[in-house]
Amino acid sequence: MKTIQAKMHNSLSWAVFTGLAALFLFQGVPVRSGDATFPKAMDNVTVRQGESATLRCTIDNRVTRVAWLNRSTILYAGNDKWCLDPRVVLLSNTQTQYSIEIQNVDVYDEGPYTCSVQTDNHPKTSRVHLIVQVSPKIVEISSDISINEGNNISLTCIATGRPEPTVTWRHISPKAVGFVSEDEYLEIQGITREQSGDYECSASNDVAAPVVRRVKVTVNYPPYISEAKGTGVPVGQKGTLQCEASAVPSAEFQWYKDDKRLIEGKKGVKVENRPFLSKLIFFNVSEHDYGNYTCVASNKLGHTNASIMLFELNEPTSSTLLQEVKTTALTPWQGPGAVSEVNNGTSRRAGCIWLLPLLVLHLLLKF
Repeated sequence: MKTIQAKMHNSLSWAVFTGLAALFLFQGVPVRSGDATFPKAMDNVTVRQGESATLRCTIDNRVTRVAWLNRSTILYAGNDKWCLDPRVVLLSNTQTQYSIEIQNVDVYDEGPYTCSVQTDNHPKTSRVHLIVQVSPKIVEISSDISINEGNNISLTCIATGRPEPTVTWRHISPKAVGFVSEDEYLEIQGITREQSGDYECSASNDVAAPVVRRVKVTVNYPPYISEAKGTGVPVGQKGTLQCEASAVPSAEFQWYKDDKRLIEGKKGVKVENRPFLSKLIFFNVSEHDYGNYTCVASNKLGHTNASIMLFELNEPTSSTLLQEVKTTALTPWQGPGAVSEVNNGTSRRAGCIWLLPLLVLHLLLKF
């Protein structure tokens, strides 16, 4: 009977204590620094989402009852757990420290926590604030976009996190310099072809590494021919006319001669097309092939053309080659042996000069 009465008295005492603690907490009457050296909770606790938070309260032997509360909810009273949350556990309950741990912390755990003690039948409280940090996360971003040159675009990048992340846009291009926007929204008026490419959205709040996502912007524009040069080819040789054009989408090429379209497969002529280049190839150029050709490049936004001349290039004739041979034969050799040939000729002339007096003397003696 006495045991039952003791338990009832103990439960009643706890109820009174915790009720008073909750009342003090609700009325906002924490212990003042001059009232006592206890209970003293730790400074504000900052943890990342998913980590564990430890809440400690320093006490002494004058304390008879202790409890941890979250707002108006009692978490622990002494060794007894009052909340149903399995993540909240008791770490220590000694004469000097009363600590609990909240595991796998989430954003809804953020807020004030109160350590309440009773001594001399007078409850006092000390408060600590739990701060939960959340890594940045991009929750909404624009899809890849294709747009015609000169139009306006708006890109969106929405990010969440605690503290609120900073969002920046950057153009990923060798010609781009620095950030193009320090905001969730990127507006481009009258976009140009040079502004096409990847745009990078970065969200950062120093809790974790920045989160980065990209949006590809394709700027469509009509073709323009960047290179088209005429060429000279001798009759019977292979010749190639080349036409280069830049366009998005890629240009389609057509070749004309005197307003007549050249059809692929024509005997002796072949057309080779690539995304930005077209070649008109003549395997055996004839007199009939010479003339003016037109390269036409087109896409859904427009077309352009350029004239290219295939002209005759004369080969050296046989008489010209013969003349060159004669000229070469008559031209003294100027190589290293030239000095030797000149020296030999000089020696022969010098020998003739010495033999002439001997010949004259021989004739005189004979007669």
